[in-house]
Amino acid sequence: MKRKAEAVWNGSIKEGKGHLTTGSAVLDKTQYSFKSRFEEGKGTNPEELLAAAHAGCFTMKLSLDLTEGGYEVEELRTSSTVSLEDGKITRSLLRLEAKVKDIDHNTFQDIAKKAKETCPVSQAFSFEIALEAELVS
Repeated sequence: MKRKAEAVWNGSIKEGKGHLTTGSAVLDKTQYSFKSRFEEGKGTNPEELLAAAHAGCFTMKLSLDLTEGGYEVEELRTSSTVSLEDGKITRSLLRLEAKVKDIDHNTFQDIAKKAKETCPVSQAFSFEIALEAELVS
């Protein structure tokens, strides 16, 4: 399987702007700029896209692992916060709230940790990956 995205940038780093398009067209000339990356401008940025990819991948992998373990998943809600410090991506913090039937706390934590370590996006990252996982009713 291969997936494709394209970036177009025009101008200097601070005054320029660009757009991103994915093969699926979910992103279709979606704006990004210096302001959307380093300030609070309109548009997306690479760190936000990494966070979305990480949250999505981890959540799907966790669903697979829980299902294979015989547990019924009601809802998994994950956020990822990707940190950019001194020009380097340093961390992704996954925060998970999960509704899973008939699972004990320790088993849940073990399965969530395994999913964090084995989801394909986690495996692609070389920076710190942290996980805060909570069972909710």
